[in-house]
Parts: sequence; C-alpha cells; structure tokens
Amino acid sequence: MMTNDSIGIDISKDSLDAHRLSDGGTEAFSNDLRGFRELSTWLGYDIPIRVVFEATGSYHRSFERAFSGKLPLVKVNPLQARRFAQACGTRVKTDAVDACMLAKFGDAFSLEPDPPVDEEQFDLRELFNARAGLIKDRTRLLNRLQTQILALVKRQTKARINQLTRQLKALQHDINERLQDCPSRARANTILRSIPGIGEVAASTILIEMPEIGSLRKKKAASLAGLAPMTQQSGKWQGKARIQGGRKPLRDALYMPALVATKHNPDMRDKYKSMVDQGKPKKMALTAVMRKLIELANALVRADREWLPNGN
Repeated sequence: MMTNDSIGIDISKDSLDAHRLSDGGTEAFSNDLRGFRELSTWLGYDIPIRVVFEATGSYHRSFERAFSGKLPLVKVNPLQARRFAQACGTRVKTDAVDACMLAKFGDAFSLEPDPPVDEEQFDLRELFNARAGLIKDRTRLLNRLQTQILALVKRQTKARINQLTRQLKALQHDINERLQDCPSRARANTILRSIPGIGEVAASTILIEMPEIGSLRKKKAASLAGLAPMTQQSGKWQGKARIQGGRKPLRDALYMPALVATKHNPDMRDKYKSMVDQGKPKKMALTAVMRKLIELANALVRADREWLPNGN
C-alpha cells in the first residue's frame, strides 16, 4: 500500500541516512547490499509516495540500481536541494539534517517519482562512464606526447595510446550491440543517425544521457541538455540570456555534430548563417544549432520517423 509520505535519503560513500517525514523517524544504513535490505525492512510494506535522494556521482548508483522500479525514487540536483535548505533557514549540514531536508523538499514541491530505469540502461551508463574515462586518459597522454623527447618514453606513451584506442573501440562496439538488442533503442538510434551531423558516438550518447528522448516537450529537451537560454532580468536591468545547468556530457556530445550540421544540414546551416549575419557571436549561433539539433532529435523520435531533406 502506498502512503502520502516522503522519505529523504542522504547518500555518502559508506552510508545511507534516512528520514521519514510523517513521524520524524530516522535510521542509518550501510551503502551496500546489506544496507539496502535493512532499508527495505525499515520502510516496511507501506510504500511512501516518494523517496528523495541527491545525485552524488558514483555513490548513488548502486542505490538507484537496487531500488529503481521498486520504490518511487526522485533524484534531485544537489544545488537545488541545498538552496531549499538555505531558504528554510537551515545552516547546519550533517547527513541526518540533509536527509530531513530532502524529505521536506520532496513534500513541499510534490515531486513526482522518476520513470523506472531498466537494467540495460544502467549497464549502458557504466559503459559510457568507462568510455569517458578512457577518453580523458588518452587525451592526457596525447598532450604529454607533444612534450616528450626521449625515444623510449615516447614509444611507451604511444603504446599506451594505442591500447586505449583499442579499448575505446571495444567499449563502443559493446554499446552499439546493446543498443541494437533493444528494438526501441535500435529504432531511436537509426532515427538519430539519419540526422546530418549526428554520428555513431553522438547518437549513443544521446540515448544513454537522455533516455527520455522522444517523450519530452520541445523546451524540456533543450533544458535537460542545458541549452535553453535563461532570461536575466531585474527591474529595468536586462542582461544577456545564458545557458546553464543541464547534462554536460550530452551538451559536449552535441558540439561536433553542430559544427558538421552547419555545413551539411541545410536548415541548420541557414540558422547558423542567419545569426552570424545578424552580428551574433559564432559561439552563440553554434549553441542555437546545438539546441535545434536536440529538439529535432526529440521530435523525430517522438514521431518515429527518420530525417528527410526539406521535410524534416
């Protein structure tokens, strides 16, 4: 049975601090399988309407994977949660206090649970994170190679770069196979790659970083990517609208496709040229193309149709 109650979970490397809003009950559990079982026992059969926790990088992933689809999870931005606590006049920051404020945050804004995430999506995310780590390692080695002089050192660096390149190809191959194993993801992948500028890596990044693709409103898609301009205004003062927040890996993945689109996608090329001709900075024009790309991708996946020239 579901109850109109909010649970706040503060997640750290080793522990989970839980707070039940209805009766103020608190408990601490270890951040492992044993702790997850004990948390389930503590919650009992009366499932709360929401379980609120912060996105804390690697620390929250096991918790989310264990309870997605079993509890009404609500993952929130840590900055928003902290600002809510400050607005409530809370200056103390402990795990127990954070758990309490998360429960209040969810209740105050009647936060809706996130859609359940399937196991394959978690696996894809792990592969994606591993790939991102290898790219950073390879970039670091490529930069170091430019300043190395000794032949032995350069040979070893090149060997490690080649090894990382092979590992990257293996990871991308596994990602592609997993995407093809799921009919809905395979179809979305085909649609995304039909858009000029969006290739193999960009398409897989969109599907992993924005699994909601195809179910979002136009502005929401841009907002999740951090590409929706935020108005800056106070009284008579009018500042420049700026993009902020959003999912940075997704935004990064759209940069190169946007560059390609300005040359090979007629609509995107016209949009870019029009803004530049109006005196807009090229960076702003390129950001606008990135926004149009993700909005177009979302619209095509929602309509279940591939991109066509002069009729997209």
